[in-house]
Amino acid sequence: MSKLILIRHGQSEWNLANRFTGWWDVALTEQGIAEAEAAGQLMRDKGVLPTVAFTSLQTRAIKTLHLALEACGRLWIPETKDWRLNERHYGGLTGLDKQQTRDQHGEEQVHIWRRSFDVPPPDLAEGSEFDLAQDPRYAGIAVPRTESLKLTIERVLPYWEQVILP
Repeated sequence: MSKLILIRHGQSEWNLANRFTGWWDVALTEQGIAEAEAAGQLMRDKGVLPTVAFTSLQTRAIKTLHLALEACGRLWIPETKDWRLNERHYGGLTGLDKQQTRDQHGEEQVHIWRRSFDVPPPDLAEGSEFDLAQDPRYAGIAVPRTESLKLTIERVLPYWEQVILP
């Protein structure tokens, strides 16, 4: 029987700084590197070893995958990277300090943006420093300006059903 192993990326610089990250590419911290290595060691120690890997196009996820695979002796397995596995796009919240955003917009509004199913954060402004429309990783796709949890599921679920599950 196949097993699904899900690993969240290790702590990133913006996790540490308490900033909304979403699709923006942020490096792992030293703690994040250690977390990724620990995940791989745990897989090795428990004998839960992957035979194929899927990851987003975000460097923090790719590095987490590589560090974990190295720690469990599986760097050689096939891996697939796809934008449809990216984190939720936080739109206009990208790069903002989470506490300052709560102070400015109120705890309730930020909670709605983060946790409601179908209410996305405000759109990312065109020309924003966080606009990834010209990033070569996303050539040929319409980079979202924001995503609700519903929109994120609509992006990820078909990939799961058509590529990973079979």
